[in-house]
Amino acid sequence: MTEVLKTLFLTTPGTSLHLEGDTVRIHHPEKPGRNVLPLVRIDQFVVWRGVEVSNELMHRCAKDSRGITWLSRNGRFLHRTTGPQNGNPMVRLEQVRAHDDESRRLELAKTFLASKIQNYRQLLLRTARDAADERKEKLREIAQRHADSLETLSVSSSVSEVLGVEGKAGQDYFQEGMPKLAPGVFPGRNRRPPKDTFNCLLSFGYGMLRVAVEGALEQVGLDPYIGYLHGVRSGQPSLALDLMEEFRAMLVDRLVATLYNRGQVKSAHTESLPSGEVRLTDEGRTMFLEQWSKARERSWRHSELKRDVPAGTLPLIQARFLARHLRGDQPSYTPWIAS
Repeated sequence: MTEVLKTLFLTTPGTSLHLEGDTVRIHHPEKPGRNVLPLVRIDQFVVWRGVEVSNELMHRCAKDSRGITWLSRNGRFLHRTTGPQNGNPMVRLEQVRAHDDESRRLELAKTFLASKIQNYRQLLLRTARDAADERKEKLREIAQRHADSLETLSVSSSVSEVLGVEGKAGQDYFQEGMPKLAPGVFPGRNRRPPKDTFNCLLSFGYGMLRVAVEGALEQVGLDPYIGYLHGVRSGQPSLALDLMEEFRAMLVDRLVATLYNRGQVKSAHTESLPSGEVRLTDEGRTMFLEQWSKARERSWRHSELKRDVPAGTLPLIQARFLARHLRGDQPSYTPWIAS
């Protein structure tokens, strides 16, 4: 059985973390008592602005290759410490060579996008099973359009054509599909900043997914900033964005739609700013992170491994498959498709 190591989320300003032997001690001046956790059960720390981490703990995490990621109060990535880089440098060289080879880059870009669209379809069709009449038909209709997009993608001859397919599939999914997945939400995707509660939750969830995927890529020795579908752009973790594509629908969108449909999202979970931005409150952030941690423990079938694996291990499993492909141990990269 695969153990899912915990990602420790610390959101409360004034909290401080300290190293005590092989444990981490969590302290807040207004919360008496001794709160200690063994480091061996924690794969990474995610802390919000206002949380302090002692030098001793940072040095120990760097030595163990345990990442610490800092986020802003609204969940935006600030920075990350990881210690010395891991992995075989030959893998990084092959990563760059694959980017500079147009045919290899195109193949990988098409693979990442195909997995994204396939998992869009899986989510739409799964929801259609329990839907009635008009909603069921509409969900199936959108899924069929995504099947058509996959055919167009298969004959695309450049990355720019691939990006065109991505734009059309994404518009169908968010404009028409999302209001059917979660009845009552506004059509369309808005971000930077999100303008409604649903998009606020999606953005926050994608932020948590990015933390997991970026950490997995660093763990296997890949550079998160050299991608294929998203190319290379200053300050953009393109390979992390590439690898995230296969997880977005089933790990984030499904969770957010479920919370919404079950009425678990309350008015106290978000607040609107004068700028029009909608962001999570402390209560909303805590609610989402509790649900995200539970979702990481859910098992999903992995067709390549031919067994069930916890969701929390999928980014690392797929990062390893990608590294094997880039160094020539596997002829192609097989993305994760929910089944």
